[in-house]
Amino acid sequence: MNKPSSIDRRAAIRQMSAITAFVASATVQPGFADEPVKRSGLGIVMYDCNLRRKWMKKQDPSVNLFDPLTFVQHCRSLGAGGAQVALGSLSRRDCDNLRQFADEHDLYIETIVKPPRDRDDLSRFDAEMKAARNAGAKAARTVIIPGRRYEYFNSYADFKAAAKLGHAMVERALPIVEKYEVPLAIENHKDERIDDRVALLERINSPMVGACVDTGNSFSLLDDVYGSIEALAPFACSVHFKDQSLSEYDDGFLLGDIPLGQGSFDLKRIVEIIRTAKPNLQFSLEVITRDALKVPCLTEEYWRSVTEPTGGDLARTLQFVRRNSAKAISVTSLPLIDQVKLEDINIASSLNYAQRELGL
Repeated sequence: MNKPSSIDRRAAIRQMSAITAFVASATVQPGFADEPVKRSGLGIVMYDCNLRRKWMKKQDPSVNLFDPLTFVQHCRSLGAGGAQVALGSLSRRDCDNLRQFADEHDLYIETIVKPPRDRDDLSRFDAEMKAARNAGAKAARTVIIPGRRYEYFNSYADFKAAAKLGHAMVERALPIVEKYEVPLAIENHKDERIDDRVALLERINSPMVGACVDTGNSFSLLDDVYGSIEALAPFACSVHFKDQSLSEYDDGFLLGDIPLGQGSFDLKRIVEIIRTAKPNLQFSLEVITRDALKVPCLTEEYWRSVTEPTGGDLARTLQFVRRNSAKAISVTSLPLIDQVKLEDINIASSLNYAQRELGL
């Protein structure tokens, strides 16, 4: 492995010094001030830090928290066990620097990629998967169908056409994924219901194509919370681990990311399901600090593209919401600096809970 040059190290130190100053000036962590940062095995998905990145850009446009090495260093400073971050077509030198830092500090790396749209897009995808291998990434998380299904598509036919294109992208990606031996982890991204996603994975039938198990998304399509995780767990290459706030509103229910242990799901049960199937799999925290999302399952518009659920599925889902209600705070009503502080608290609280209560 190539050693990073002194110039690379000095540049990294300068960048991290700037970031450390930003973190110190905008971080509030009630309940953690008297304790040193403890290491959790739980990693952080880069989307968890959208608000901090935005705030830092406003202070200094040259600082990019989502630069891969910068983000991995930031995750370590928070006491996380790894990072899921877009690597792009990172150079070999940068991949070596990133891998060396991760190895030195016992951190895992996962990347985020887009599947190849068509044949002309294969070279881009190849370069990104090559970078993933060179950086030592454990998995490459992706999505294959755009948008939240009930918001993005006007009809079931439109959705099925997009799903067909998405399946073709997976088949197009397969030879490249198998060449670099970095598993492609397809997230259940409020797109296909679990039966259809499992059918795709079974048809592809490759150890290099599996699931990024998002532990909350499938609830929005009226899939059973724990049944969906049980179905995907044997295919899991990656996990987006989250808790969810649930509450009713006139058109359906609200679904919001919330710190681990403060929401509606049985997290110990979820961990047990996944660990039983994949004992050594990394878990990455996804707690996006934003207003709760609307799932309008009591409107005609929702059912235009979501036609598979039964009345029983709808009843089970709404009963679960009523029995497990947990309210999320409004985020967009806050000034940006307070949003950043809340984002920091959400991440810190989640890491602490994962380590203390879940053994992650």
